Amino acid sequence: MKKLGTTTRLVATSSFIALGMATAAPAFAQDAGQDEDEQATANPNDPDDEGEGIIIRGFRAALESAVDTKRNEELIVESVTAEDIGKLPDASIGESIARLPGITSQRLNGRANVISIRGIGPDFSQTTLNGREQTTTGDTRAVEFDQYPSEIVSQVVVFKSPSANLVGQGLIGTIDIRTIRPLDYGEQVLAVGGRVSYADLGSLNAGSTDTGYRANATYVDQFADDLIGVALAASYVDEPYQNQEFNAWGYAGGGTADSPRVIGGSKSFVTSTQLKRFGVMGTVQARANNDVMLTLDGFYTKFDDDQSKRGIELPLGFGAFGTGTTIGNVSDGFADSGTFTNVRGVIRNDVFQREADLYSFGFNVDWDPGTGWKGFLDLSHSRTERNELSIESYAGTGFNGDDTGDGASVDIGFQSGETGTVFSPNFDYSDPNQIFLTDPLGWGGGTVPQAGYYNNRIVVDDLEQYRAELEREFDNSFIRSVQLGVNITDRVKTLTPDESLVRLPDGETAIPIPSSYIEGSTDLTYLGLGPILSYDPRGLIEDGVYVLEANNVQDVLQKAFKVNEAIYTGYLMANIDSTIGAGDLTGNIGIQVVNSDQSSSGQAFPNGVPTPVTAGDNYWHYLPSMNLSYRMPSDTIIRLAVRKEMQRPRLDDMRVAIGYGIDVSSGTPVISGGGGNPRLRPYEANSIDFNVEQYFGDGAGYVALQLYYKDIQEFIQGRRELFDYTGFPLPENAIQPPSLIGFLDAPTNVEGGELYGAEIAATIPFDIFTPVLSGFGVTGGVGYTKTEIVDGDNVGSIPGYSEWVANGTVFFEQGGFNARASARYRSSFLGDFVGFGGSPTRRLALGETIVDAQIGYDFPENSALGGLSLYLQGQNLTDERFASIAVSEDPRTVVDYQIYGRRFLAGFTYKFQ
Repeated sequence: MKKLGTTTRLVATSSFIALGMATAAPAFAQDAGQDEDEQATANPNDPDDEGEGIIIRGFRAALESAVDTKRNEELIVESVTAEDIGKLPDASIGESIARLPGITSQRLNGRANVISIRGIGPDFSQTTLNGREQTTTGDTRAVEFDQYPSEIVSQVVVFKSPSANLVGQGLIGTIDIRTIRPLDYGEQVLAVGGRVSYADLGSLNAGSTDTGYRANATYVDQFADDLIGVALAASYVDEPYQNQEFNAWGYAGGGTADSPRVIGGSKSFVTSTQLKRFGVMGTVQARANNDVMLTLDGFYTKFDDDQSKRGIELPLGFGAFGTGTTIGNVSDGFADSGTFTNVRGVIRNDVFQREADLYSFGFNVDWDPGTGWKGFLDLSHSRTERNELSIESYAGTGFNGDDTGDGASVDIGFQSGETGTVFSPNFDYSDPNQIFLTDPLGWGGGTVPQAGYYNNRIVVDDLEQYRAELEREFDNSFIRSVQLGVNITDRVKTLTPDESLVRLPDGETAIPIPSSYIEGSTDLTYLGLGPILSYDPRGLIEDGVYVLEANNVQDVLQKAFKVNEAIYTGYLMANIDSTIGAGDLTGNIGIQVVNSDQSSSGQAFPNGVPTPVTAGDNYWHYLPSMNLSYRMPSDTIIRLAVRKEMQRPRLDDMRVAIGYGIDVSSGTPVISGGGGNPRLRPYEANSIDFNVEQYFGDGAGYVALQLYYKDIQEFIQGRRELFDYTGFPLPENAIQPPSLIGFLDAPTNVEGGELYGAEIAATIPFDIFTPVLSGFGVTGGVGYTKTEIVDGDNVGSIPGYSEWVANGTVFFEQGGFNARASARYRSSFLGDFVGFGGSPTRRLALGETIVDAQIGYDFPENSALGGLSLYLQGQNLTDERFASIAVSEDPRTVVDYQIYGRRFLAGFTYKFQ
């Protein structure tokens, strides 16, 4: 590539600085015991290791890099590599990771948002950025991948087995996102890209759109005879997502012919989401001398997920104001049809907006004098500031059943089945003359109207990490090297709830909706409900039409928490490299020692009285691990991994907020309460993996069988358990209990269980069979997992667990033309959903199959358009629904049935020659 001129360099550099960040990028990625000479990308901690660079062109080249990573690692891994600078194979990191063998995702508004490894949910995995632990935009420790622009990523590695030097590991796996390192890249590059997107559901809500765009740019350069390197990348996204949702409160009845199940109520919405995200990354690397490499890095993203949710809430089979039910047809204990009478619906115009700012900075000093000693020092800081605002707004025909307007009482026919319920009302819900701002069902208590609810969750998450390692290498020895390291992670996470009741001014019970706030209507024809009146609830609050009344009841105050963690980790690991028989034995044996000092401060509530309390725990874990790989001349690798693992609990489960009192029902006074558990300890498991991998062809082909088993010794489940209330003040004016040991209903450590399964993975270029099929190939895998959690006499499964996961991609790439089609499947699982107030709820999500496709063309480098790539993508081409049900054996008991529609994207990347 020709060097850019000085003026062009200055313009490119200045442009990126103007985008907001001329700091630095990733300095350190954990190699987890990998041989530096065998890494697929160069080792950032070894100034002498130039590696192969990260210039990847084309999907097959990306597959070859991923296969090389899998072959050369000492751990059991899967990976995805960028096809070219700033160009992952998919539109998002989540989509790319979800195509790896044994891995899948859970969708949010149609996006691959969180990742499940081996069919197990995000609570059991960890994500790092260049080996550094990160704060998150959600309540769990798992990263929501929306926060990372795919354009800044060069590689993602999923560790299914850990080693002693893998800090911040998860119970099921650890995902490491890796970004560009300019001195390893080895050449100057300036690349730009953009795309437009279209959602085929259309603009479902007033003010929404069905088209969006994203733009990105990347600049990499080296200066001063390659002693200094700079990498800068920026990305901006402004894209809509549309969603038609049916949602049921639940189902009344016992499921018999005499008492059939019938929908108890409906809360269905049309949701329009506008996702805006600005992300910027920078790296500066400098060789201070032949022995020392300095790396300064930074990453920032601003995330704004703004949703308009409009729909109708209908009290049905559970009854309200004398609602009656006439059952039509009943089959197998389920009411397929009928009529509800005297129904008063609540028209909902809701808002959900999540804004988050994520900062990540780091500084790394790497030392390698070439004497057999080497080491590094790494310092990093990560911070997330998040606001989640939920606004509920209610409208209807009258207050608490009063006939304020015409037709306050409505008869609604219904037909229920496996796609939800379709209604046939005899009322126009879009008529502004019959719809008022009010409290239609008396949710404010029957006398004072509650016209809505305002809930803002303010979260701040801070994490500082300090790490140092010293390594000694040995020549001609069974032990190739020994690594000794220490790590300190200090994390503080706080949640402050800001909640208010939405009232009408001057004690009004119902008022007309001012015409200046009406935004037309929203079509709910897909539910048979026709159009409904749409208006702007934020404007009503801002202009004083709504009045906010602070809600400081115990249920709200008890949501607040502040959790502190100081985690001290030390590790010792020996790396093995020896010839045994015809093959080579490589790997590592080590131990990680972890001291956890956790505390939570906030308010507890003895007999409902807010009282400041601090509580926590301090404990040790000893985590031995062994990873062995026997590498045969036939390019067969047999791997054995044995270790003890742990995963820290959710931070919100560790809150100190507990409401409690004295229970005298048994005759003896005993303390009894519920809430969080500041003494909650991690998940723990003993694990073993056995792999057989066969590599073939010119480097891109392999077939692998993976077998794994986990003996889960500590699990976390919500239940009643003995709890020591020492340090918690006793309720005043109450009978004093004989002991401070009482009961607590909270997340608790329980007995555990087991998890086991198998995976088959393969990447097969078809030209290994015949040259006629050159350019064709397939990659993918199938995984089966079985799990059982024992809690006393109860047996259950792990949340997020899918028994089967499968994915596959068929591709063709030749002469600059490329095409591929992908499908991924996961069987049913217990999914995490966000309820109002941000609190998690779990339901059985049904299995799903997602189909995507892409075609593209890369112009030849020696042509006038050299460096230009064009592509067209189609996502969710079969318009697969996302559904959950209430009763596992009856798919007709639909709780959620969401349609996201298809998405089409057209874009380009251009790399200046």
